[in-house]
Amino acid sequence: MKKLALIAALAALVVAFFAFDLDQTLTLAALKAHQARFAALHAEFPLSTAAAFFALYVIVTALSLPGAAIMTLAGGALFGFTTGLVLISFASSLGATLAFLASRYLFRDAVLARFGPRMKALDEGIKREGAFYLFALRLVPVFPFFLINLLMGLTALPARRFYWVSQLGMLAGTAVYVNAGTQLAQIDSLGGILSPGLIASFALLGIFPFVAKKLLAFFKARRVYAKWQKPAKFDRNLIVIGGGAAGLVSAYIAAAVKAKVTLIEARKLGGDCLNYGCVPSKALIKSARVAHTLRHADHYGLEAGEPTFSFRTVMARVHRVIADIAPHDSVARYTALGVEVLQGYATVVDPWTVEIQLNDGGTQRLTTRSIVVAAGARPFVPPLPGLEEVGYVTSDTLWHAFAALDAPPARLVVLGGGPIGCELAQSFARLGSAVTQIEMADRLLAREDNEVSQYARDSLARDGVQVLTGHKALRCEQDDTGKFIIVEHAGQEQRIGFDELICAVGRVARLTGYGLEKLGIPVERTVVTNEYLETLYPNIFAAGDVAGPYQFTHTAAHQAWYASVNALFGTFKKFKADYRVIPAATFIDPEIARVGLNEQEAKAQGIAYEVTRYGIDDLDRAIADSAAHGFVKVLTEPGKDRILGATIVGEHAGDLLAEFVLAMKHGLGLNKILGTIHTYPTLAESNKYVAGEWKRAHAPQAVLRWLARYHTWRRG
Repeated sequence: MKKLALIAALAALVVAFFAFDLDQTLTLAALKAHQARFAALHAEFPLSTAAAFFALYVIVTALSLPGAAIMTLAGGALFGFTTGLVLISFASSLGATLAFLASRYLFRDAVLARFGPRMKALDEGIKREGAFYLFALRLVPVFPFFLINLLMGLTALPARRFYWVSQLGMLAGTAVYVNAGTQLAQIDSLGGILSPGLIASFALLGIFPFVAKKLLAFFKARRVYAKWQKPAKFDRNLIVIGGGAAGLVSAYIAAAVKAKVTLIEARKLGGDCLNYGCVPSKALIKSARVAHTLRHADHYGLEAGEPTFSFRTVMARVHRVIADIAPHDSVARYTALGVEVLQGYATVVDPWTVEIQLNDGGTQRLTTRSIVVAAGARPFVPPLPGLEEVGYVTSDTLWHAFAALDAPPARLVVLGGGPIGCELAQSFARLGSAVTQIEMADRLLAREDNEVSQYARDSLARDGVQVLTGHKALRCEQDDTGKFIIVEHAGQEQRIGFDELICAVGRVARLTGYGLEKLGIPVERTVVTNEYLETLYPNIFAAGDVAGPYQFTHTAAHQAWYASVNALFGTFKKFKADYRVIPAATFIDPEIARVGLNEQEAKAQGIAYEVTRYGIDDLDRAIADSAAHGFVKVLTEPGKDRILGATIVGEHAGDLLAEFVLAMKHGLGLNKILGTIHTYPTLAESNKYVAGEWKRAHAPQAVLRWLARYHTWRRG
């Protein structure tokens, strides 16, 4: 109501301005006709006239009324150049700031509700460089200042910054008009004030900040490169170090745009995902799930029984799956696409030179315009006393270490309660291992909401996993009776025996061994990059796990696009990596998938939200599949259908999540999902039904009561 009242008041003032023909007083002819009377009034009441002029100028600019240019001329004519410039400079900046604040108060919330994700990205850019762009716009009188005021009010630019940048940026244009006002008798039209030459000068002045920015970047780069000798010509446009998801996509994009690109990988192409992570783990999960289904076949009206199998055969299938997918990432395929693939270890010698120790024993040096570092990550092994002595495997090494086993490990300890640890713990339990999972935190999957973590724990426990949360691993021991891990819980030590131990406590970026240290490229937990994925050297980029902040194959490929395009075309245009909508899934049974915020993150960030839930136990297809468990939970803005995040727990949750990823990426709300036809009977209907739950909770009750009366009246 306050906003409506303010809009009405402002509208009334604007209407009155035109209704009483006040716009006719702010013309060049009227100003020249009344110049002598204004001068006499000013001579008699100098301070009052100056104060009244100042106030009127503020009102005109605050209401975005036409006539500011005429008033600027009047200021020069009445008060002279110096006094007129001071009065008008401050009055115009104050009026512009009032217009800016009014726009923000009246319209920003509505714009955020309609274009939330896009505005968030814009706001982040404005916070970094808003003053720079505003200053450039203020210098060019071609852009209507009133429009700049209103549009900037819709952004997150601080009002104080808007004021002082406007004060400085408008000064040059104001000075031109005030000076013209001192020569009012010689002016025949406003067009004469700004000649084409003067406009061109202002335009050049306006682009000066951009030129200055480029020059600053040039000199900064020159300082960084000062101690290196740049080659006169280059062997390659791009060299990519690492043949995982980020490296493969980077090389593919370069080849697709006909750049000369070399991809260097010492081990197998496909990286961790194909050879040690996503692919083998999902193959194992499938075999374990089939075993679980056979064990519980009575759920489907069949006779249940204990599955019989050779674990060696299960592992052989895992390696067969890897082999079947490997051609997608093979040397032959990428060579056919136009990528030169070299098998060996790369070292960055200088910002443009890479030396390759080839696997066949040779050495090769190549110069390149740009480099993409996509070295990936490796499992983190904690410095646990005795761990090396008792032996362990990681999520990378277990596939070969266990390949020759006829049976799964009888007693298996899984160290770690994250996604990898949970997936492996459940799979081996379903295949017959007695699994103990140890997690130092008080719950599994600590990044998920408490109810999701509990759901995962209950699911693993049902499959026989002994889950020990809040247990800190202290050391490992070995004696004649076997291997043991000692853990501490509530001040008490506990000794747990095992035959095999899987270390799954996380992964760390590969930061050494390929020359970053020599070049002085900063590293923390990952290689330090800017929003364009540039390192300290503007021609060296990082992508994938080595760059962070996410360790997903799909984000590695996503970053690779930005890194390669910026590396090849950054001279003309650079693109900032977009992390607004990042999906993730944990492939236990039932699956857990999420995009955007969950409740604990929203609370931690102080973001207001509403929760809408739909229980999959009520879904027809889930009931038919004996998969009636789990839920869909969506966070939205209070009172609005804009999606802040979605979490799905249930069968094929990772697949079902795609609809919410699409909706969030393109600004579609729950109403759009509800209005979309979903095939019956499918699990995807759960997405429609959770949208229906939101709609029902926000039904206009007053309207529905009137409709009930209407229908009663219609019945007679």
